Amino acid sequence: MGGDHGAQVTIPAALSFVNENTDARILLVGLPDVVEAELKRQSVSTGDRIQVRSAPEVVAMDEAPASALRGKRESSMRIAIDAVKNLDAHACVSAGNTGALMAISRFVLKMLPGIERPAIASFLPTIRGHTCVLDLGANVDCTADHLLQFAVMGSSLISAVDQIERPSVGLLNIGEEAIKGNEVVKQAAELLRDSGLNFYGNIEGTDIYKGTTDVIVCDGFVGNVALKTSEGLAQMLAAYLREEFERNLLTKISGVVALPVINAFRRRVDHRRYNGASLLGLKGVVVKSHGSADSFGFRFAIQRAYEEAQHDVLRRITDRMATIQQKAA
Repeated sequence: MGGDHGAQVTIPAALSFVNENTDARILLVGLPDVVEAELKRQSVSTGDRIQVRSAPEVVAMDEAPASALRGKRESSMRIAIDAVKNLDAHACVSAGNTGALMAISRFVLKMLPGIERPAIASFLPTIRGHTCVLDLGANVDCTADHLLQFAVMGSSLISAVDQIERPSVGLLNIGEEAIKGNEVVKQAAELLRDSGLNFYGNIEGTDIYKGTTDVIVCDGFVGNVALKTSEGLAQMLAAYLREEFERNLLTKISGVVALPVINAFRRRVDHRRYNGASLLGLKGVVVKSHGSADSFGFRFAIQRAYEEAQHDVLRRITDRMATIQQKAA
């Protein structure tokens, strides 16, 4: 029910996903009249693989997380997360209120052993493919231990989804040298060197899109600023390119000639293909879609949740944290 477009985006995406993954089942949670109307519009009926669970309430996109947590126990978001807790579903995907989703998920599902805080992790395109970055905004103030836990979670996610046995981990800093950064980052680097993870060392902002490491770790303040800056830069470059091609008749003709290259470039960096941020550290798979995502983008968020559940990311995180804690003891 969440996001800028609600069921008109989420349900077509869910139907597309379930048609392409024959071993998957979808549980649609929301206002029954709205859900049934959209299913009817799509000429689809419920069955073994597509089920509907009614929810009488909806968390508004601008609603305070505390209000959603305490006052809307029958919201579609709460019922969906309860389904994960009760093992009626392997994962929850939502385009709704991020703060509410995080608060409700943490309250209902609790944290994995050894993990103190959940982190928002997402994939960004790079020259070499993609990289996993966390935290992207859940934790503004972090300790060195938190950054170590983020590294474990990101490494476990990449290892599971991309089948990389020992993913490389970079610590986002203001320089590559060990003496750079604040005390928290310096302490985190020491912990990472002793963790047994494949720690590359400090990396700078320029390394993000070079694909220097498989995983990039930072606190939520730095991660969110880096993400939003990247989005703004992409919008600016797209606007500049459009202006240049529309400058006069000659540039318009050049644009037509270059159209195949432009379309290929657009597909390669299409942000919709990277939609879906994982709320890692919880005792359940929860994926947050961008609120403005269309059905194409929301489909990728569902795929992200499916892959995490299929490859048992939660067990991998738990096992790696236990190994590190035993080593530290």
